[in-house]
Amino acid sequence: MTPLPLFEQTVRAEWIDYNGHMSEAFYVLVFGHATDAMMDAVGLGPKYRESTGCSLYTVEAHVRYVSEVAEGAPLTVRTRILGVAGKKLRFAHEMYVEDRTVATSELFALHVGAEGSAAFPEPVREQLAGLVEEPPAWAGRAIAPLG
Repeated sequence: MTPLPLFEQTVRAEWIDYNGHMSEAFYVLVFGHATDAMMDAVGLGPKYRESTGCSLYTVEAHVRYVSEVAEGAPLTVRTRILGVAGKKLRFAHEMYVEDRTVATSELFALHVGAEGSAAFPEPVREQLAGLVEEPPAWAGRAIAPLG
C-alpha cells in the first residue's frame, strides 16, 4: 500500500517564542494538522464526520522536541500508522526540516461517535491496517522518573 502523503508547512513569524525559535505549542499545532491530513487520506475526513458523527479523539500523546526550528523553516511531517485494533489507533508523526528530524509525536486515539467509542468501519480499518509499519526506535518510550 502507498504510504500516507507528507504534510508540509512553513514556520510563521507568530510561532516564534522569546528564545527566537518555534514555540512548543506550534509543534503540536503542526502535528494536529498532520493528523487531520492523515484522517482525510484514510477516509475519516469531513464528509465521513458529517455522515457518521464519528471522528478520532486523541487519548494520549508523547512529543519529543529534538531540535530548534527558525522562522521561515520548511517543515515536512511524515505520518506512520503503527497499529489499529477495533476502535483504537496508534500512529506517529516525524517532523523534519530538510533531512533533519526536529520533533516526533506518538499518539493513541479512539474512534468515537455520539454513543461513545466505536469500532472502525471495516473499509477504514482495512485501509489503516494496510498502512501499518514497524514503529521507529523512538516510539513506545515514556518519561523516566527522576532519580
